[in-house]
Amino acid sequence: MKGWIEEFQDSIDYIERNLTEELNIEEIAKKALLSPFFYQRIFGALCGMTVGEYIRARRMTLSAQELTRTDSKVMDIAVKYGYDSPDSFAKAFQRFHGITPSEARGAGVKLRSFAPLHIKITLEGGNMLDYQIVEKAPFTIVGIKKRFDAETSYSEVPKFWEEWMSDRKDLDGMFGVCTDMDGKSFEYWIADLYMPWKDIPEGCLTYQIPGGLWALFMCKGPLPESMQKVNTQIWSEWLPSLQGYTFAGDYSMEFYMPQASDPADTVSYICIPLKRL
Repeated sequence: MKGWIEEFQDSIDYIERNLTEELNIEEIAKKALLSPFFYQRIFGALCGMTVGEYIRARRMTLSAQELTRTDSKVMDIAVKYGYDSPDSFAKAFQRFHGITPSEARGAGVKLRSFAPLHIKITLEGGNMLDYQIVEKAPFTIVGIKKRFDAETSYSEVPKFWEEWMSDRKDLDGMFGVCTDMDGKSFEYWIADLYMPWKDIPEGCLTYQIPGGLWALFMCKGPLPESMQKVNTQIWSEWLPSLQGYTFAGDYSMEFYMPQASDPADTVSYICIPLKRL
């Protein structure tokens, strides 16, 4: 039986075998036995880039090699690596290599190369990760939501928080919740716990979070640095050693305690839904 690392490597090998074919995140994630949402979270933490960025880097590497060693037309190479037109291919090629596809055929030109990824987890030791697994009943949140592209969410979600904080009215911002994940995009909520005896603030909606098991990871220190550090530890250290559980659904949650007077004492949590195997 394969381990988690081997299954994740299978997904990368699948990408490599199909770089000249249409790739979709659902099929890639399936090779690692993960949902598209959690696959992209793990990929980003382990590899330092999005799945889309990796695919583009590999396609640009291979297309440059093909330009320099063959007489194939630029249009044919563009189509082979998933581009609809020579213009879109040329723009992507120039962003990556700094020169045009035609210039790449000149003598002595410098080209960039991005090698295939091989996942290895090494024990560096000494890192303490506080977490607990608890069972929670279903609960309802109330808040505002916005849909984000999975590829750009790490930069765009913080902007959503900044916009809300500049005009905050009837919400405390207790939760940050990811829902309705289809592999390419998801809805992100800035929300509070819904109290049925209170009116729903104008412009807000409600959403019920399913009951079940949750892994709660404590983050202590200034935000967002403390949460980003723990997030990386979850996917790169905790997950590979996870036994007896798997992910329960395509949603996740951040829980924010009131900010301490000293940012070093601020406490927040990352919450991952689980189910027993």
